[in-house]
Amino acid sequence: MTSLPSPSTEQELNEFLKSVERRAFKRTVYAVRDEDAALDIIQDSMIRLCNSYSDRPSNEWPMLFQRILSNATLDWFRRQKVRNAVFHNLGDIEASVSQDDGDFDFLEVLDTDEAGTEGAEDSASRTEILAAIEGEIEKLPARQREAFLLRYWEELDVAETAAAMGCSEGSVKTHCSRAVQALSKALHSRGITL
Repeated sequence: MTSLPSPSTEQELNEFLKSVERRAFKRTVYAVRDEDAALDIIQDSMIRLCNSYSDRPSNEWPMLFQRILSNATLDWFRRQKVRNAVFHNLGDIEASVSQDDGDFDFLEVLDTDEAGTEGAEDSASRTEILAAIEGEIEKLPARQREAFLLRYWEELDVAETAAAMGCSEGSVKTHCSRAVQALSKALHSRGITL
């Protein structure tokens, strides 16, 4: 049985969970493509963090939460496979990909804090571009999407992303590079340049 966190730890943990909730939801919706399932996965992940790791130093919570969320998402896919006897394997993108270091911040354009000063036409254009980017992110293979979102959405470094995904740093770089290339190609074909 787990002990309850102290009131100050509980408040700090609540603040941490509030700070990651929106981005975790977006990332999980991209992964499972089902808002209700994404909410369940996030809730389960938050509960696991609170029950098992609330006594850990707060600077460890981000990595622990990302790992728990990744594992919970994988568990969801496993359950879906058993329930439906169908597993949607997205496969690998067949594209020639250069092995870059993945430093390109593709999601920089998703920062909508500056949108308040735009005119109506610019705002509508921005909304269309963001929808196109989100749509293309959803089409990425699962591991590419996960690596891409952890690196550029959650802003984890390569080592942290590898730890969260349970793979090598080289795999993270490969997945990110392929994701960036696929997104760039798909958006370019739509006439969108960033």
